[in-house]
Amino acid sequence: MSTHQTAVRSTASLKLLSLSHACVDIYQGAVAALVPFFLAERAYSYAAASGIVLAASLLSSVAQPLFGALTDRWPMPWLLPVSTLAGGVGVALSGIGDSYALTLAVVAVAGIGVAAYHPESARIARLASRGSHTAMGLFSLGGNIGFATAPLMISAVIATGGLRASPLLVVPALAGAALCVAALRSLGRSAPAAATASAAARAAGKDDWPAFLKMSGAVVCRSIVFVGLSSFLSLYARQRTGGGEFAGTAALFVLYLGGAVGTVAGGRLATRYGRITVVRWAYALAVPAVAGIVLVPGPLLYLFTALTSAGLYVPFSLHVTLGQDYLPRRVGTAGGVTLGLTVSIGGLAAPLIGAAADATSLRTALAPLIALPALGWLMLRTLHEPAMPEALAVPARAPRPDATPTGPGS
Repeated sequence: MSTHQTAVRSTASLKLLSLSHACVDIYQGAVAALVPFFLAERAYSYAAASGIVLAASLLSSVAQPLFGALTDRWPMPWLLPVSTLAGGVGVALSGIGDSYALTLAVVAVAGIGVAAYHPESARIARLASRGSHTAMGLFSLGGNIGFATAPLMISAVIATGGLRASPLLVVPALAGAALCVAALRSLGRSAPAAATASAAARAAGKDDWPAFLKMSGAVVCRSIVFVGLSSFLSLYARQRTGGGEFAGTAALFVLYLGGAVGTVAGGRLATRYGRITVVRWAYALAVPAVAGIVLVPGPLLYLFTALTSAGLYVPFSLHVTLGQDYLPRRVGTAGGVTLGLTVSIGGLAAPLIGAAADATSLRTALAPLIALPALGWLMLRTLHEPAMPEALAVPARAPRPDATPTGPGS
């Protein structure tokens, strides 16, 4: 197969993976978008509703590094369609019946499905991208679009038919599973050679655990801010703007849609200025942006939500590739941690925010989120730009026959 044909196949696979990523991450965004409806139809407290977010996050946060470690040893592309279906079925069953325990159980199944998808999809996407920051940004963009679509889909389905209409939410999972199969077939014959070259380069690399752990700490800070806002921004926007259900849905949509723009910008900026520089500036931007959401009333909340979204999402795909390059020998584990443990761990903070809101006010409960991007920025200050194995995997160009030799013997 020619180099051009291989590149075409890789590009097609990456686009299909991006679309499947959108279908999967709908179910990450869906859980938070369902919270207002659980409050309205089932009279849950803030703490009980945030417990559902925790159920989706807890098993996911533990399972993703485990799935990542498994994919380091055995590539498992079949996980992509299977995990997509598991995520969709779990969310689709969440509105059936009134049992809180059953709701927690099926949402946990959705979390495991999402967990199984991300490490293997990140490995395959990195293979198809050939080290391009912009290409990995495209893969992450799919997930962000899924997040952005989730509140609209939930509002359209649940606001019309109530929680009992939730089985309709399985449709994106069916589409996503089909896209995963198509992506794997498209990658097809171009994968083995590229995988061999990449694996050889990574095997020659050295894992930098201190740098990886520092970056992971920063991602934890980002995760708590993002999950906290995802869980309660819809309700908070209604309070701060005096609007109704539409005001809350619009705020959540801005948070997620701004992420789509931020992810694309992050890949392009990193190509020009370097990943670490871009990530640091993004965390710095997030500090005043989150403060604006919490402290500034009225319609300006939407502006600060958009700025917060940019600050949180510009570094999103860069976290993934940085983690893979800090741990070149454990790319699956790195993907499981950066896309899984550190992201999902934000769900562990959601019940604490909910309990604080019950005891005081939602504004008071959200105020500590302002400091977390600053803490993340401090962790990133001493990090270095890691080498990219794809650059090492490119064979040296042979000298021209007429080249003039240089060196000691010239």
